[in-house]
Amino acid sequence: MFTWLQYFADWLIYSVFSVSAESHLGQALNFFVFDTLKIFLLLFVITTVMGIVNSYFPVDKVRNFLSRNKMYGLEYLFASSFGVITPFCSCSSVPLFIGFVKGGIPLGITFTYLITAPLVNEVAIAIFAGAFGFKVTAIYVGTGIVLGILGGFTLGKLKLEKHLTPWVQNIIIHAQTEEELLEDKLSIWQRMPSILKDAFSIVKGVSPYIIIGIAIGGLMHGFLPTGFFEQYINKGQWYAVPLAVAMGIPMYSNAAGVIPVVQVLVAKGVPLGTAIAFMMGVIGLSLPEAMLLKKVMNVKLIAIYFGTIAFFMMLSGYLFNIIL
Repeated sequence: MFTWLQYFADWLIYSVFSVSAESHLGQALNFFVFDTLKIFLLLFVITTVMGIVNSYFPVDKVRNFLSRNKMYGLEYLFASSFGVITPFCSCSSVPLFIGFVKGGIPLGITFTYLITAPLVNEVAIAIFAGAFGFKVTAIYVGTGIVLGILGGFTLGKLKLEKHLTPWVQNIIIHAQTEEELLEDKLSIWQRMPSILKDAFSIVKGVSPYIIIGIAIGGLMHGFLPTGFFEQYINKGQWYAVPLAVAMGIPMYSNAAGVIPVVQVLVAKGVPLGTAIAFMMGVIGLSLPEAMLLKKVMNVKLIAIYFGTIAFFMMLSGYLFNIIL
């Protein structure tokens, strides 16, 4: 599918710049050019498609729908699916989380969204598909959705509303603005300029993370010997997955920055499940997110949330290692 991009990368690095294909520098530069072009292309296409979908599911509509309809458990699937189509990292999804809570949506369903949004979105899907192929991406997306549902359902059953701050508990939902009601009447063709603009804005916003992440991945790809990581992290070490999650949480980034690094870790011998557990820790939980969540929940609830999600991330890592 991306053969032409590989030809271009080979021509640019090996012919135009005359860097040897056998050298570490040549391999690193080739990896950087090919992956950068591939990821930017996938990212723009998928972001545009998801922008079309997302334009018909504004936050207020989702909030009102979930709060007014009895869905017999399907609300968790709906919230998780909505998390997939919103391109946010763990920190930028917090404002929407606050909006959900303010709107009266049950806390478990709100947590489902907060878990899924940073893990699985068009940015992550585009980059993951380019790095690992569509089969592994499909498994990853399914795992992320299930992780969000299980995490939200578990947290919802613990009846943790009392740990929300008074600021949240005393706020009621606001009605849609006239501007939002007017926007509902626009056709898809009238919305396209705005959708394309938003897609370009998203790509532009994450581009530094993509470039930095791929640059790090390129250096690792070109200069670290195969098997370097395999000496320390492999399936035989039971603590590898928990260690990967624990190491990932303080290293705040988004999918654009960390997936290229994960791709190289796998190429260097790290089991895919362990690498994905690390990635989930990086993009799904973060210290900045914890600071933002202090606005809506106390320290005990933040600790319960982080602990529960970290457990499910570890479980996903072990399952990926078994399946793949």
